[in-house]
Amino acid sequence: MSASAFFILDVKGKHLISHNYKDNVLLSKMAYFMPLLVQQEEEGALTPLLSYGEVNFLWIKHSNLYLVATTLKNANASLVYSFLCKTIEVFCQYFKELEEESIWDNFVIIYELLDELMDFGFPQSTNSKLLQEYIIQQRNKPETGKSRVPPTSIYPVSWPSEVIKYKKNEVFINVIESVNLLVNASGSVLLSEIVGIIKLKVFLSEMPELWLGLNDFMIFELIGLSGSKNKSVELEDVKFHQCVQLSCFDNDHTIFISPDGDFELMSYPLSTQVKPRIWIESLIEKFSQSHVGIMVKAKGQFRKQSVANGVEISGPVPSDADTPRFNMNVGSVKYVPEKNIMIWNIKSFLGAHFGLLSMEKEDVEGWPPIWIPYFTVSGIQQALSWVCYITQSGDYQLRTS
Repeated sequence: MSASAFFILDVKGKHLISHNYKDNVLLSKMAYFMPLLVQQEEEGALTPLLSYGEVNFLWIKHSNLYLVATTLKNANASLVYSFLCKTIEVFCQYFKELEEESIWDNFVIIYELLDELMDFGFPQSTNSKLLQEYIIQQRNKPETGKSRVPPTSIYPVSWPSEVIKYKKNEVFINVIESVNLLVNASGSVLLSEIVGIIKLKVFLSEMPELWLGLNDFMIFELIGLSGSKNKSVELEDVKFHQCVQLSCFDNDHTIFISPDGDFELMSYPLSTQVKPRIWIESLIEKFSQSHVGIMVKAKGQFRKQSVANGVEISGPVPSDADTPRFNMNVGSVKYVPEKNIMIWNIKSFLGAHFGLLSMEKEDVEGWPPIWIPYFTVSGIQQALSWVCYITQSGDYQLRTS
């Protein structure tokens, strides 16, 4: 099940807009939302899901507004929050800024949009380009001699209303893979996962049919290795854009008639053993009760012709650290006392040290892991000139103890 009703409130909890999709949540129930939110905020235990009796409030804050969805059952929370975010995106496309004034100035069109965005509590059409085809803010003058039937709200893909022609036909493909990795202090990989997406930017005249080969299916056929021992990557739980004809993809990996502009063609997770692209080693030395040294060494484990750009390593610093000192032969380090971490921005690395006032409140043996929030690697895969391959970190942790 999904949402029962949708509400927009101001910062004081005043009701601005509502749409009851299932008529099973009374408007009066919203009176409990703001007191619950204020109470949890004062207690420092604020959560994105609030409950009062049998009513669940799933909410997000945008600018000076609260967008709230209610449900009486165990709903798909991720679906509801995705809907709330897409609703904000659609409203911003229409009104530029989503705030209280834009709500009052456009409440009629907002109700029209809410009718199309969700049907009986289930998200329906959240594509702003498609919605703008038949929900308009200003009445257009009718064109004489022409009749055009607007697309219905259940139309699967936002095809352009007119034939598009470009002087130069181009397709840009980005293959982006995020690496989720968890390594314990002994160097054993506890978690290894790749989450990939393929993004397209299409500028093609008259919307031709497209054929896309994945991995060795296309390459091996072209070079005559279809009967060799080479194997395709086994994709798990693949999610496709609406333009993909699944029956054709199962047979020969084909994609037909791409929409115009930017869109995400497919996403795929891979549970596979990944060699850490960046390896972290740390050594903790306790010189006295007030002085501790930490040596952090990072090593790139990718091909020499590849380059890691924008590498950022985040390491824990004890909360009672005083005037930490960092020594490194490359990059820069900054100390973030409010988060008790050091952030090292580098391409190649050697070490870092800092001193402490006292170690009585800290247990050196039980420190948090070192994080690598972001890195990109170019040239890991052999790419054609119009395909860009990017590898970046997702949840990338290497434990120090």
